[in-house]
Amino acid sequence: MNDEAAKIRLIMELRRQGIGDTRVLSALEMVPRELFMQATFQDRAYDNIALPIHQGQTISQPFVVAFMTQALAVGPRMKVLEIGTGSGYQAAVLSRLCRRVYTIERYRSLNREAEARFKALGVTNVVSKVGDGYDGWPEQAPFDRILVTAAAPEVPEKLIEQLRPSGLLVLPVGAEADHQDVLRITKAEDGSLKQDRLLPVRFVPLVPGVERRG
Repeated sequence: MNDEAAKIRLIMELRRQGIGDTRVLSALEMVPRELFMQATFQDRAYDNIALPIHQGQTISQPFVVAFMTQALAVGPRMKVLEIGTGSGYQAAVLSRLCRRVYTIERYRSLNREAEARFKALGVTNVVSKVGDGYDGWPEQAPFDRILVTAAAPEVPEKLIEQLRPSGLLVLPVGAEADHQDVLRITKAEDGSLKQDRLLPVRFVPLVPGVERRG
């Protein structure tokens, strides 16, 4: 099966799984997932599964990418923060939906590879840096939306602080790999928070700090 046929099959599968946001489905259709993974796995790019990338990380299952992106309810004028660039795939999907994406990665090699992919694809509204995801990106705050692509044991307080009133934070939470859930945190105009538990998942852990050189 060629990539286009496999992509169409995947989009139909995502629809059956409850992804109804046409903007999200269109973004996934436009971003070539095969370019965000190692050559060894490119023939499986449109299988609905997570796959390994460098540094012991993964490129998330398309359903989880679609589900979390849909839950984030991104608008075209919004500024979005992503914690955990990884391959760059999720940031590339978000770039199709919002004004600008700021994305943070703790591994320098992954950040370099993601930046090269953004450049090759002509993605100009993603800004990336190496940093500690727990710290967020205070210089660019506040953000309309924040998405975290690794599981923290609890919701990082600094990310809440950097979320604009009426903003949304979507992230997996759970100290153990088999007890994680996607949460959606809604920040009201008065700063109060509402939490919804959306989906059981299994993510790599959100690790504090930045990769040590050498």
